[in-house]
Amino acid sequence: MTFLTRSTLFLFITLCIISGLASSDSELTWDEAYDKAFSLVNQMSLEQKVGLTTGVGWEKTLCVGNTYASENPDFPSLCLQDSPMGIRFGNNVTAGVSGITAAASFDKTAIRQRGEYMGKEFRAKGVHYQLGPSIDIMRSPQSGRAWEGFGEDPWLSGVAGRETILGIQSQGVAATAKHYIGNNQETNRTTSSSNIDKRTLHELYLWPYARAVEADLAAVMCGYNLADGEYACENSYILNTVLKGELGFRGVIMSDWGATHSTAKAANAGLDMTMPGDILMGDGLTFFGSNLTKAVNDGEVSEDRVTDMALRIAASYYKMKQDEDFPKTTINTFTRSAAPEILVQENHSELVREMGAAAVVLLRNEDEILPLSTHTPKKISLIGSNAGPIPQGLNGCPDQSCGKGHLAVGWGSGTADFPYLVTPFDGITARAGENIEIVHNFNDYDLEEVQSLAYEADVAIVFVMADAGEEYIIVEGNNDRKNLSLWNNGDNLIEAVAEVSENVIVVINSVGPVLMPWIDNENIKAIVWPGLAGQESGNSLADVLFGDVNPSGRLPYTIAKKQDDYPAHISSEAQIEYTEKLLLGYKYFDAKGISPLFEFGFGLSYTQFKYDRLKTVVNGKKDNTRVTTSISITNVGEIDGAEIPQAYLSFPQYTNEPPKLLRGFEKVYLQAGEKKTVDFVFTKNDLSFWDEESEEWKLAKGEFTVYIGASSRDIRGSSSFTI
Repeated sequence: MTFLTRSTLFLFITLCIISGLASSDSELTWDEAYDKAFSLVNQMSLEQKVGLTTGVGWEKTLCVGNTYASENPDFPSLCLQDSPMGIRFGNNVTAGVSGITAAASFDKTAIRQRGEYMGKEFRAKGVHYQLGPSIDIMRSPQSGRAWEGFGEDPWLSGVAGRETILGIQSQGVAATAKHYIGNNQETNRTTSSSNIDKRTLHELYLWPYARAVEADLAAVMCGYNLADGEYACENSYILNTVLKGELGFRGVIMSDWGATHSTAKAANAGLDMTMPGDILMGDGLTFFGSNLTKAVNDGEVSEDRVTDMALRIAASYYKMKQDEDFPKTTINTFTRSAAPEILVQENHSELVREMGAAAVVLLRNEDEILPLSTHTPKKISLIGSNAGPIPQGLNGCPDQSCGKGHLAVGWGSGTADFPYLVTPFDGITARAGENIEIVHNFNDYDLEEVQSLAYEADVAIVFVMADAGEEYIIVEGNNDRKNLSLWNNGDNLIEAVAEVSENVIVVINSVGPVLMPWIDNENIKAIVWPGLAGQESGNSLADVLFGDVNPSGRLPYTIAKKQDDYPAHISSEAQIEYTEKLLLGYKYFDAKGISPLFEFGFGLSYTQFKYDRLKTVVNGKKDNTRVTTSISITNVGEIDGAEIPQAYLSFPQYTNEPPKLLRGFEKVYLQAGEKKTVDFVFTKNDLSFWDEESEEWKLAKGEFTVYIGASSRDIRGSSSFTI
């Protein structure tokens, strides 16, 4: 067995390398939390400890998941609630930007603030565990739930995940990183096996989880899929050996809802909590509960293991200081009308609007058609259903699965209800004021009428979209995306407008990359990519279109010229072989010499930036090696703005790493004419590779090259150094 006995567990806790990590003022250290957990759990009977590990059952509780409470000793029922972007099934809550849009901001401060306001809302509603963030890598651009995560790059996902977790947990709410691990598509998600070699597992898919554990993450959710032939929630290698062993994770491993498939095997493999408790959701049966008690009595699971499960759950509770004036649970998931009115939104709409604008990626801006305020067109036509309201009504479809009207979030359990939705029509009309005439047509198919409207306007803005979501809902044949084409006649709509207008702006709200067969049309002067911006979507967009905010967003994924250019696709096979290995996203495009349409990290500004004076210095040796690369950046334009320099490393050739790997980014605000120096510091983590022979991380020795640029392809300077 790989779990610990009582005596060795205590020794592990006191000596664990990460046990001394400092927590925020709102958290205890893990050592302090485990001290309190020991005091509680040592008073519990076997049945009480099992109760902590077992969900009460689907549709039987206030939350999407609740554990059993304990009396004498007293311990509350813990509330677990979706989602990664806000409170699902909650009233009077904020529906903010999605994970993929937060990542597009490349803004660590904004991402932290997003986590903070979400944590504040979850706490105010009495939720102990927020079921997020999602830190699954976008393996395929067609993946239905990739919009919940942070894109194709593990370093970016690690930073975004870390900042989100620190934000959530600063409010005394336990964050839950998911879906561990290899849960990268919705097709056959409960029956297919993600077969990943150990190096790829560690360098790509595990990387964000390692950074999450370093941030004192309280919980991990194991996924529906199998990993190398075993269900993820009963795979001892990924749960015990890797997560609890290699990473030193001290929190709770919970199942996804209905992802538990056994009693003894799951418990012995490292699963600590089964959710929502049922074997099949709603059947009233459970693999834990009395079955776990029986497994202990029959000698299939040791009581030490159950004690460890209960300790992890109790320690996570104490670590978040949830025993100190934690609010009563006031959501009512399955009877929403019975929930008391608790207002938790405060000024969070302002943060949502700011982050939505910060995440807008400007892909094209010919003839400086943007910002609109520089030439103030007299008449603007807004064309396409994506500019207008949702025909089915606000929150009119289960878990945002309408597929019509303005797209501000994908669908599935990763959603939240909109308290309101500012559409592009709303936001642009309000910002344009009385001096600009706004005309509109929300019909995607009446192309003659659309052309007539576009022809009469000074500028025609076409709004198009592409949607996706979770497996349990199918929209127009999609959960994973059938293809990368625009929805609702989008390509034809763009081409029709570009036939009659010489000043076309295309605005694309999408869950991920799309194909652009109209890209070479010279009348399409600008392409704007706002992502999934939540309730303030139209205001965030208007802020950028009119120049109130200078765009600085960057693509968190690669947009290819054609779908076949991507290295990984959705598979219907029972065994999904990750044959691309380390060559995922931009790494594959670099290695194979394929030109993308828009590369990872790309995004334009209304001003220009100059990079110079690059310098690299190596300090320290072995585990203490630190490499610092400095570069000066000057805003050489006439408009204040933010630049996002990115640092990529090329490893010594013998390591067989991809051509270059993202290892740093910073958002730098510069007034017109201002210059600042930016430092990138690379430590052992950044300079190491997973050695397949020894099965451990090794600091690479030899010559590295550091590339600093405005994107993965727009490199502005480079230097070499040797370790």
